[in-house]
Amino acid sequence: MNLYLIVFTSEAYKEEKMYECHKDLFLELEKSFTLHLIYFKDASKIPGNAYKIAFIANGDVENIVIQNFSILPYPITLLTDGLYNSLPSALEIAAWIRAKNLQVNIIHGAVTDMAEQVLCHHRAFATKRALKGKRIGVIGIPSPYLIASHVDYLLAGQRWGINYIDIPIEEVYKRFYQITNDEIGVEASLFATNAKACQEASPDDLLKAMRLHKAVKSLCEQEHLDAITLSDSSFIRQLKVSGCVTASLLNNEGIPTSSEGDLQAIITSLMAYTLTGQPSFMGNPSFIDKNQNEIILTHCSIPTKMTEDYIIRSHFETKIGIGIQGLMHEGEVTLFKCGGECLDEYYVTEGYLTENTNYLTYCRTQVKIKLNKPVSYFFHNPLGHHHILLQGKHEKTIKEFMQQNRCKLIE
Repeated sequence: MNLYLIVFTSEAYKEEKMYECHKDLFLELEKSFTLHLIYFKDASKIPGNAYKIAFIANGDVENIVIQNFSILPYPITLLTDGLYNSLPSALEIAAWIRAKNLQVNIIHGAVTDMAEQVLCHHRAFATKRALKGKRIGVIGIPSPYLIASHVDYLLAGQRWGINYIDIPIEEVYKRFYQITNDEIGVEASLFATNAKACQEASPDDLLKAMRLHKAVKSLCEQEHLDAITLSDSSFIRQLKVSGCVTASLLNNEGIPTSSEGDLQAIITSLMAYTLTGQPSFMGNPSFIDKNQNEIILTHCSIPTKMTEDYIIRSHFETKIGIGIQGLMHEGEVTLFKCGGECLDEYYVTEGYLTENTNYLTYCRTQVKIKLNKPVSYFFHNPLGHHHILLQGKHEKTIKEFMQQNRCKLIE
């Protein structure tokens, strides 16, 4: 990975001693990057699409930065190790930038911390670039009860560079009816064999679920889709099969997939996957305990890669087709949601998954999570009901990414 530092120095600073003066920081950065030191006068030589940060090398450079403000990469980040009065200069520059109502961030601290912050910053930069041109398939019509989960396709495309592609659900029906049971028998048998148990679902339910998975996957390949959201209710009415297995397996295979046609949930899943490389679980907050600051998140589909074991069940609400009861490991998790019609708001918190519950009145997969942030968000400022769960701690990475893209944190 290449890192171009746009170096700002005063006239009294000896450029030939630059590397030696800041050697500790540069050596730490070189563990992760190929480092290029480019003095601000030569900034035009940096490739246009390169990853670059402004480096404040010493004090008394405030006017130099202001005079060359146009070369600063936006959103503006100032890197300073504090040597030679560089931190005071960075603080003054940041105050000037904020006075112009522009976003600015200072990376400073111990050299290991700075290197980690730069890596986080770069991951956000790379993710934004990776999202550009991604195609999200909207198969069927979003569920009518998702009254707050709409997305303005045009504004979403302008902000994130992604494209929502409306696909008639009949395209899936056509493929579904063309697939024979012989074509998916092995996959169905393997899915059943790997399950801890099979309860309400029948062999015919399993074969239908695998036929739907194959049908939707072939459509993804033909339309070059990077993520999809499915209209489950249409499948249940027309085909007598839920999309739970389809969503689970496609998420396993690196195609972020959400159900119910939730346009906000699927972009959240795609962001999470692009940032972390991990599949995610889309869940409903089904019970919230204010006193314990805990939430029970539920749904009938989960990527089996996220589970320790899974049980083949029926779809909870309709009792038709297959739902998946996933049993997850106890451990650190992150809850994330990108929302708003223009996808310019977000919520994120880390927490600890403490238990897999098994209440009769909720969807099949149920996980209890103790959140690090107050659960009052869900009562006062919720961004809809579907939220995305990731295994591990990713709040810092997600916040860096969303802040770079000028999104508002909702708490």
